[in-house]
Amino acid sequence: RGQLVESGGGSVQAGGSLRLSCAASPDRYSSYCMAWFRQAAGKERERVAVIAGDGGTTYADSVKGRFTISKDNAKYFLYLQMNSLKSEDTAMYYCAATPMVAECPVILDEYKYWGQGTQVTVSS
Repeated sequence: RGQLVESGGGSVQAGGSLRLSCAASPDRYSSYCMAWFRQAAGKERERVAVIAGDGGTTYADSVKGRFTISKDNAKYFLYLQMNSLKSEDTAMYYCAATPMVAECPVILDEYKYWGQGTQVTVSS
C-alpha cells in the first residue's frame, strides 16, 4: 500500500531524451499531488515537476520547456518525459506523492510517499 516504483532511468548523451515512469497504487493516485524530485551527487534533493489531481503542472525553472510531467489515469502511472538532456540533469530521480489539500506542496518534506529512485546519467 502506498508503493511507488520508478523505472526508465539510464545513460544518454547530452541532447538526448529519456522517459521515466512511476507505477503508483490506485488508492494514492486520483486526488493526490504527484511529483518528480532529483538528487545529484553531493547536492540536496530538489523538485523537478509536480502534477495535481486536476492535472495542473508546475516545473522547476531549470527544466521548463524540456521536461513534461504527465499521468495515465487508467493505468495509474506517472511519467516524466525528458528532452534536450544536459549533463547537469544527471541525478537520481524520485517519484513522490502526497494528499492534496489546497494546492500541491513544492518542498520535499511535505511529500509523504517516495519511490526508491532511478538513476539518470547524461554524458557530454
